[in-house]
Amino acid sequence: MANRFVYYVDPTDHFNFKKADVSFKWFPGFSKEQKQKSIKELHQQFLNLNITDKLLEVSSKSEKSIGVKASAFNLKISTVKGHHLSVEQIFQSSKVYKKAGNQNYLLEEGYNSKEMKQKLREIDKDDYMIKYSSFHQDFPLEPKTLFYNWIYINALNQNEEVAKEILKYEAFTDIEFNPKRSFNCQAEACAIYVSLVKQKNLDEALKNIQTFESIVY
Repeated sequence: MANRFVYYVDPTDHFNFKKADVSFKWFPGFSKEQKQKSIKELHQQFLNLNITDKLLEVSSKSEKSIGVKASAFNLKISTVKGHHLSVEQIFQSSKVYKKAGNQNYLLEEGYNSKEMKQKLREIDKDDYMIKYSSFHQDFPLEPKTLFYNWIYINALNQNEEVAKEILKYEAFTDIEFNPKRSFNCQAEACAIYVSLVKQKNLDEALKNIQTFESIVY
């Protein structure tokens, strides 16, 4: 058995986003087939709660193409210089460490997301983060999920076709996200996005990160 969060929008509570801690049968193994078996079990257990049946796995293991497109490894942000960078690339390269300093050079040198994460794991062994820095602006470490959700939702807002499809769902999972090992989750970001749209707060929330924090957190 395993536990994962399902992030959902609650129409009975002003469309606020929430999370349900769901226990389900886990299928060990790294293959896509094994991951999808676990996803089906997780989804079935959530469906048994009778909250909503509009449920989407958001990851490269999703059986639905929109779930794959919405993965942070695939969802792109367009920069003023005309670059198209994934949410994951921006998030990882924005890390600033006490000793190792700013990691923006990882973008300049063309590292992909997986290569970035590998290099940063080495830094993490004997260093620690002090902030995020991206697009000539610094961002705080707290709340822990603030910066990730901010860039993900901005990226989603830029990708109208993906966002339109995401709005058809009310609950989201990410089978790769383990809350015991990390904080940031693309499924949570999707739930926040849907919540903001249904509350008609999206434009206001995206004015700046301070407004985003005050509305979402």
